[in-house]
Amino acid sequence: MKVNKFLRAIIILFILALNIGCDQISKTIVRNNMHDNQVIGFIYNHVTLEKVENTGAFLSLGDSLGGPIRYILLMILPLVAVCFGLGYILYKTNITRYKLLGIIFIIGGGVGNLYDRIVHGSVTDFMHISFFGNLQTGVFNVADMSIMAGMFIIIVDSYVKRKQETSVDKAAEN
Repeated sequence: MKVNKFLRAIIILFILALNIGCDQISKTIVRNNMHDNQVIGFIYNHVTLEKVENTGAFLSLGDSLGGPIRYILLMILPLVAVCFGLGYILYKTNITRYKLLGIIFIIGGGVGNLYDRIVHGSVTDFMHISFFGNLQTGVFNVADMSIMAGMFIIIVDSYVKRKQETSVDKAAEN
């Protein structure tokens, strides 16, 4: 099904806005209703909510950096990546639907966390999952989930596409 470029752009921006909105609403709820390092446990404390202000990037990487390096790594590079990604998906129309959705999720998560760094000076993280034994996540947020989901969608799409191409190649050989 072909969708005209304007409608396609509107759909992309709508999904992106929903993605960013869910992230920002969840962070606002946590900022307004939880104290720093307050922990609320669910499912025998395997899933917890804990408000943490992350001044770095993923798993607090870069929080001890200072000056221009910190600004470049945590503000400028993410901004450039988000702008490049948005331009890519708006102008490149032959992207598979799943790859497009994955990129939208990655951009949405990036924008959500970048917005927090610019407006609040840190990113609000609040979810933690403890699996069995010592296996557990760091504290994360909806934007982080969006980025990971986007990467997962792109990887699965690439795998399925490669499998289909392999099947076509094998059929052509016979």
